[in-house]
Amino acid sequence: MVIILKKNAPQKQISTLVRRLEGKNLTVHCSQGVNSTLLGLVGDTSSIDIDLLRADDAVEDVKRISEPYKLANRRFHPRDSIIPIGGHSVGEGFFHVFAGPCSVESAEQLSTIAESVKQSGATFLRGGAFKPRTSPYSFQGLEEDGIALLLEAKRRTGLPIVTEIMSDSQLGAFADVDILQVGARNMQNFRLLKALGQTDKPILLKRGLSNTIEEFLMSAEYIMAGGNEKVILCERGIRTFEPSIRNNLDISAIPLLKRLSHLPVIVDPSHAAGISWMVRPLSKAAIAAGADGLMVEVHNDPKHALCDGAQSLNPEEFDALMQDIRRRIAFEGKQVA
Repeated sequence: MVIILKKNAPQKQISTLVRRLEGKNLTVHCSQGVNSTLLGLVGDTSSIDIDLLRADDAVEDVKRISEPYKLANRRFHPRDSIIPIGGHSVGEGFFHVFAGPCSVESAEQLSTIAESVKQSGATFLRGGAFKPRTSPYSFQGLEEDGIALLLEAKRRTGLPIVTEIMSDSQLGAFADVDILQVGARNMQNFRLLKALGQTDKPILLKRGLSNTIEEFLMSAEYIMAGGNEKVILCERGIRTFEPSIRNNLDISAIPLLKRLSHLPVIVDPSHAAGISWMVRPLSKAAIAAGADGLMVEVHNDPKHALCDGAQSLNPEEFDALMQDIRRRIAFEGKQVA
């Protein structure tokens, strides 16, 4: 439920109203806009008398919300969320590229790639330290040693880092990581989501392989309900009947998410198709659809990568992509971070 307050409502009346609502075991979130102030009610509002609320001197109107997600809902938060990370602003009006290898393999490999993507214009370094793999015999990542290498690459390049967390028990090892990534397989790991809600870290939440938009936003809600509102949504393709590509990039999800939610939306074109030559056209499509950024896999030797080499760009291909991005973002009017 959303309560729209009158423009010049006295603060004393608003405070009295908020206390009354909290007395009904409801959580009240206040959103201050340019022209109006909204109160978002989270909890069981079935017993609330809307007509009685509308009669309050401080209230302009009351609207019920059918969507189960409240904190991630644009109706509660009309303005786009801008998330500060490592001196950058992530969200509407800005465009960022998160680039790096699928998996951290060695100090030399990561250092080479980090320097390269920074020179091309990436603003964040991505890299997997812990790797969830379909086969138990596949390379599982360097784990804690991989995080140490990412932190060293950050020290050398100044690029904030993003890497995937697999379990709430790993939070201690991720203390110095700038952005914690929740992978597609863990989108509905609710214990992990609850634990991340208790942190103050930005969370990059990937959509599950077969999850609906509502399920995606409900996973974001789990994090936000714990008190952490620094959530970035990532569309990375969904599983369909088509076998010729790894996943189908759901371009329609980008404008839909931005209409339903105030959270930043980025796109991972590498995982979407699983084919390196498709990354560039899918990136262009994501920009045209309104994405706030891209997450691109880059490897200095894709043919010998220990993980997802087929979808990784080499440094020269990534540099060409970044030049293309600059031209298109300038046309869109966004700031290339």
